[in-house]
Formats: sequence, structure tokens, C-alpha cells
Amino acid sequence: MKVLLSALNAKYIHTSLAIRCLKAYSEKEFDIELAEYTIKDPPMNIVSDIFQRKPDVIGFSCYIWNIEETIKVIDIVKKIMPEVKIILGGPEVSYDTQYWMERLANVDFIVMGEGEETFHHLLQELSSTRKFHFVYGVAYRKGDEIILNPPRPKAILNELPSPHRFPEDIPHLGKRVVYFETSRGCPFSCQFCLSSIEVGVRYFDIERTKSDLLYLIDQGAKLIKFVDRTFNIKRDYALEMFQFLIENHGGCVFQFEITADIMRPEVLDYLAKNAPPGIFRFEIGVQSTNDPTNELVKRRQNFTKLSRTVTMIKESGKIDQHLDLIAGLPLEDYDTFRKTFNDVFALGPEELQLGFLKMLRGTGLRHDAAKYNYTYMDHAPYEILGSDVLPFSDIVRLKRLEDVLEKYWNAHRMDHTLNYLMKHEFPSPFDFFQAFGDYWESQGWQKIGHQLEDLFTRLTAFLEHRQTPRMDIVMGLMKFDYFLGHKYKPRKIWWDFSLDKSDWSAHMKRIVEMPSAVSEEFAKLGLTERELHKHAMIEMMPFDLNDAIQGGSGLTGDANRQTMLIVLYQQDDSGRPHYYTMPV
Repeated sequence: MKVLLSALNAKYIHTSLAIRCLKAYSEKEFDIELAEYTIKDPPMNIVSDIFQRKPDVIGFSCYIWNIEETIKVIDIVKKIMPEVKIILGGPEVSYDTQYWMERLANVDFIVMGEGEETFHHLLQELSSTRKFHFVYGVAYRKGDEIILNPPRPKAILNELPSPHRFPEDIPHLGKRVVYFETSRGCPFSCQFCLSSIEVGVRYFDIERTKSDLLYLIDQGAKLIKFVDRTFNIKRDYALEMFQFLIENHGGCVFQFEITADIMRPEVLDYLAKNAPPGIFRFEIGVQSTNDPTNELVKRRQNFTKLSRTVTMIKESGKIDQHLDLIAGLPLEDYDTFRKTFNDVFALGPEELQLGFLKMLRGTGLRHDAAKYNYTYMDHAPYEILGSDVLPFSDIVRLKRLEDVLEKYWNAHRMDHTLNYLMKHEFPSPFDFFQAFGDYWESQGWQKIGHQLEDLFTRLTAFLEHRQTPRMDIVMGLMKFDYFLGHKYKPRKIWWDFSLDKSDWSAHMKRIVEMPSAVSEEFAKLGLTERELHKHAMIEMMPFDLNDAIQGGSGLTGDANRQTMLIVLYQQDDSGRPHYYTMPV
């Protein structure tokens, strides 16, 4: 019996942990093959590939972001391969399983909950006596009747084989995100999250975990994303793992979901002193800073402690932080969400992701949706369309804000410019992104693509439309950000260059003749005029650039002080240009 395990991933660079766990558990007894696709692949392309593999059984891993695309594939597969048995598993079908069995007539079985033992037992019955009523944790069809068997007890994690040792994965490890779990379960009870349903946390043996990580690092993995719901729930465990990864990282990057308000100071101190810059990334779910909201959804959170943790991590300069917000939680209206956004943005995260509440199957909030007058999409991803305090009109506005937040802040294309605008020209970060998002849509730009230069020209158009004062400073900072955003000297610029050829050469000659007037560090480079022409960009700023970069007004004393910006490329292996300033 040939078994094909498949997942439709968001991108090719992601690899499904779930189907690897199933293969590792059952491959000694069954012929199991993995087939990964993306949700962007045409269904006919996927089906054609599946058809050529000639499986007897196909298992699909289902999530909110791939279920509808997976269904399209299943329906075609059953038309051309009616004898093939279709098995679904994953969080999207583990709840309301009766609904899925009724809706999807082409699905033969659904594995509910943890899949390794249940899936293996089901394969044994498919290949022998077919007594499916013995398979705990599975739903199946008996004629026209749908049978949901009792759940299976939780697996003993240390008895499960490693899903990270397949030889065929080795050539791809350096090009993929490797998902890794050291534990299962969550200690919290947030009513919007599926993790709250599984009570308690179980851990894999730490020595086995270390061994698997060393194997992946040695085989060339570049990014490992831990899927533990709260990696730092046990201080000693987290500290030991951080220490192990610091000592053995081999250039690999590790991403964790942490709960910031329970991070112990001694762990933070250890990371600040010992973590090499760039090897750790923390994802922190804040969701809301509105206390009544957090209390209602059973989310225990101390924002003061969370802020302390985020600030300490940021000040260390070692770890990038990704903070999450959820718009649409109970009691969170447009105004309180504005406060939530500004509270969290003030912490200065490298990324701030704005998501919208999804009514996931099996969650307490979906069960209580009528209490808050929630309307939401009938099919995945079940995103809310409105509530008693957040109408659809407000959701639409927040969608516009989210769009420009992703394009401008999270992409880090012009941080200096945005920081200046949010400090000097807008009441708050929220108001900047909201106003810009509204203008973006009013221009119809959401319907067309954009190049890098378009992001600068469109921000300029917005600021000029609202008659923003001190556009000389804003334009100077935008030029500065544009230069710093290129690894190599840019071939073109998006503004009309103000220096003619003779002025440019004169400035170059002056810089070379008086390098110490730039800085001692610059003078040590000993650049010739030819090298400067080849590797440098210069621009005249009609204000004190250093003052503006530090968040000042750009003015010194009672008058403007002109500055020359000098940006050097290809000076070292950092991949970043170096900049210098010189008073004019």
C-alpha cells in the first residue's frame, strides 16, 4: 500500500512538520512518500503530480490558510482516482469534525487531534481487517452513517521518532524554514486561540532535542522556527536551550514564540551578555493592551512587565522582535485599539503585525460569538466582519492602516523618515499610518503594483497633499533612507538631482583633500577621488542631518546648518553601506 502525505504550504520555503511526524512514525511499516505544494499552485498541476505518483492513500494536512485550496484538489482527485482513500488531519478539521464529514463527501477519514498513533493505526486497518471502530481518534463513514470514534489518549512524546532525519531533506535545508517543536500544549486559556483547548504542556526529551538541532545545523539549516506556544514557560529549560543554541548555532537563525511578561530578568541578562547579534528572533503576542478585553478573553498579561522585557531586549541590540496585535477582540473598539496600537508601537519593535480576529473552530470565542454580535466569514479563515463595538466600516479603515504598515514600517524601507514624521508631524504613529492608508486607497494604489521608487514618490504625494511643513527635512531623510536601503550604489534616484557635474566633482575633490573634516574613521580609508566616484553617493542637505536623524527638528540654533551626506558602498562584508556627514 503506497501512502502519499501532502501539505499545501504558504510558500515553497516552508516545510510541513505535521506530515513529517506522520512519516517518521509509520515509514517502517508502510511505503510513505511526502509531496509538498503551495496554495498558489493550480489545482490541476497538483492533481497531475499526485496522479503520476499512483498512491493508494492520500493524507492532507489542513489549516485555516490551506483548507479551501485543499478541498479543490480533493474533489478533482476523487473524480480521476475514485479508489484512492482520502484522509484529512490537522487543526482545521479536528474540531466540528461532523461538519467536515458532511460537507466533504469525497473525504473518507478524518484524524482528530495528535496524528502519529491514530494515523498509523488507521493505515494498519486499511491494509488488513478494516475494523475502523477500533481506531480511536478517527472519523469515518459506515454506509451513509458518519462515525466519530472516541478520542485517543495523548502520545508519550519520548516514544515518537524524530521527524528531522530524512536524507531526502538534506539538500533543501539551507533554503527552507525548518519547523521544530520541543513541546506540545499551552499553559494559557486565551479564548480566541486553539492552543487553549489542549490543557498542560508536555516536553520532548531535551537531549534528543539537542541532538536533532545539532543534526539540522550540521546539515546546513539556516532558519529554524520553534512552534512551541510559549518557549519560555519553564525558566531553567529555556535558559539551557538558549545557552545550547548560542554555543552551537553555526550561523543558523532561531525564531521563538515567547510570553514576554514572564521572561525572568536573569534570562534577559544572559541573552544580553552572551547572544550573538542576529541569531535569535522573538515573536511576542501582545494582542491588546485593553485590560477589560484581556480579562474577558482569559488572557493573563502584565503589560508593564511585558514592556520591560521588550525594552531590555531592544536595548541589548542582539535580538529582533516581532510583536502581534489582534483587532476585533471583545470590548475593543476603534478608539481603544488606537491606544493599543500606540502603546505597542512605542516599544519600537522591528516588526508590528496587525491581524484581525478569526473565529477558529473549537475556540471559546467562536462558541460565544452571539454574545458580542460577531459576524464573520462562513469559510476559512473565518475573519470577523463586525461586532457590537467594531463595525465593518472601522475594520475596512484598519485594513488600510495594515497595508501601509506592512509596506513601510515592517519592510524597513525608510525608518528615519517615518520616525521623524511620527514624532513631529502626526499626533501618533496610529494617526500617521491611518491617514496614509486612507489616502493610499483614495488614489486607487491598492489596485496596482509598486516598485521601490513608488513607495517614496507616493509618500511624498501624500505629505504634499496634506501640506506637511518642513518638507525639506522630510525629503532629506527620504533620500538618506533611499541611499541606506541599497547594498550597492544605486543606478538611479527617484528625485531630481540638484548637483550638476562640476559641483559634484568639486565636492568629491574637497572630500578627498580634507578627509579628516569628515571624520577620523573616514580619513583612515584613504580613498582616492576615483574610488570615491565609484563607491560613493553624495547629497546636499539644507539642514543639520545628524540632528534630524536623532529625532530633532533638523535646526541648529536660529538658522539652518547645511550638511553634506556621504554614503559609501562595498567597503566591507556587512552588506550595509556606511554614511558620513560633513558640515558645509
